[in-house]
Amino acid sequence: MLELRGLTRRFGAVTAVDAVSLAVPDGQMVGIIGRSGAGKSTLLRMVNRLCDPSEGRILHRGRDVTALRGAALRRWRTDCAMVFQQFNLVPRLDVLTNVLVGRLNHVAPWRGLSGLWPESDRAIALAALEQFDIGTLAAQRADSLSGGQQQRVAIARALVQEPAIMLADEPVASLDPRNAGLVMDALAEINRTYGITVLVNLHSLDLARRYCGRLVGLAAGRLVFDGPPAALTDDAARRLYGMEAAGPVAVPRLRAIA
Repeated sequence: MLELRGLTRRFGAVTAVDAVSLAVPDGQMVGIIGRSGAGKSTLLRMVNRLCDPSEGRILHRGRDVTALRGAALRRWRTDCAMVFQQFNLVPRLDVLTNVLVGRLNHVAPWRGLSGLWPESDRAIALAALEQFDIGTLAAQRADSLSGGQQQRVAIARALVQEPAIMLADEPVASLDPRNAGLVMDALAEINRTYGITVLVNLHSLDLARRYCGRLVGLAAGRLVFDGPPAALTDDAARRLYGMEAAGPVAVPRLRAIA
């Protein structure tokens, strides 16, 4: 179980995330929705500890993540993998080596620095690529791939970390609809096959409803919706997105959170 208790982040006078409390059971796929500037990215960055909370606590299976430092914090970032909108691959390296970077915390440091990866780790990385139908690209430079292919490589890199949680920050924001679907298919497969908890920030309500069993809505940093996709009414969507919301759906009334 991942627990957020009163999680708050301030940047000067601006409160980006405002006292958010959530409990996410192991194995859920949660879509975090809301407009740009709602606090979605800051929330995920706090969970991964790329950004420290101003107030509140993060717990995972009873461990206080907010108290971790040094080696323990590095282990947490292995347990809690992060996928970014910008892919964050090394352009001049081949695809397989980019994925192997996800194994750095599983091998002796000199192996990663020298590129002398154990055959077992190379097999794990190649299997991850094959799982997402990009095994044939293993020898290509990362910068020769399309955006959708690069994002699937980034997801494969996160998967070989063997995490308990995967965070994806707007992973399809720069992709066309076909590639967006392939990337979301990859995240859903990870969740379904390995039971890895997935938290994904999404602008698209259609993708959020299609792929996520639970939606969490943020507005101005506050938690204003938490429930299944069927509970996201037109009124709720308008509160989150204004005129950007999707068309009408015949669903029950929103359960608001104070």
